[in-house]
Amino acid sequence: MNEQHLHALLDLFSNGNLDKDAFTQRLQTLTGRQPASAWLDHHRAQRTGIPEAVFGQGKTADQLADILAVQLKRDQVVMATRVDADKAEAVMGILSGLTYHSDAAMLVGNEEYIRSRPDTPPALLVCAGTSDIPVAQEARLTLHCLGFSATSLYDVGVAGIHRLLAHQETLTRAGAVIVVAGMEGALPSVVAGMTPAPVIGVPVSVGYGTGSGGFAALLGMLNSCAPGLAVVNIDNGFGAACMAAAILRPQSATSKTLPGEK
Repeated sequence: MNEQHLHALLDLFSNGNLDKDAFTQRLQTLTGRQPASAWLDHHRAQRTGIPEAVFGQGKTADQLADILAVQLKRDQVVMATRVDADKAEAVMGILSGLTYHSDAAMLVGNEEYIRSRPDTPPALLVCAGTSDIPVAQEARLTLHCLGFSATSLYDVGVAGIHRLLAHQETLTRAGAVIVVAGMEGALPSVVAGMTPAPVIGVPVSVGYGTGSGGFAALLGMLNSCAPGLAVVNIDNGFGAACMAAAILRPQSATSKTLPGEK
């Protein structure tokens, strides 16, 4: 049940078309059916503005299909992250209504429920190198599913910093910037020194031996002296997009008046 359905239910009750018992029964069934392999949080979007996404890695195709079948029956966009091509093909052989985005390794459904937000500035995705693009694409697609637009600057790492410096105006126009980088993870620090927007650093597991699967980039970003930089976990493009969405979302959309408040 989304916010519109809840308003309709409240209208029925306030107009006398539902008695207390019927109203209570409707509320008790808001969670709907649960799949056998998970306990879904159907009301997460109501609380946070971000619907629950499914982490596909480690789940079987049958488990993923069971979960997504329940989510597809609800009036909100459906996202499954970290889904490889073979698993996506198997899931789509069981379920209809899903699209696989190989560049982001995500399954998406119910895209008709995506509500664009033209009143917010665009996010900007900045990528150090071509090898970092899959994580950036996960962030881009997640932002799209949440209704936010995003522009991108790819392959502008510090090894050729002139490529980034040529985009100073673009950096200053962004409402939030997601910077994806591996190796030593220096790019977010540079970007944070060039823009007034909040910067979200995403370390990625790209690099040679002492990069340690992204830990060197993670530590480099955490130790940045540039103000306005926050860091998410290694390869967490989805988490970076959710943070950018929270930053970009108009305060009027998240500020709720509590009972008794004026």
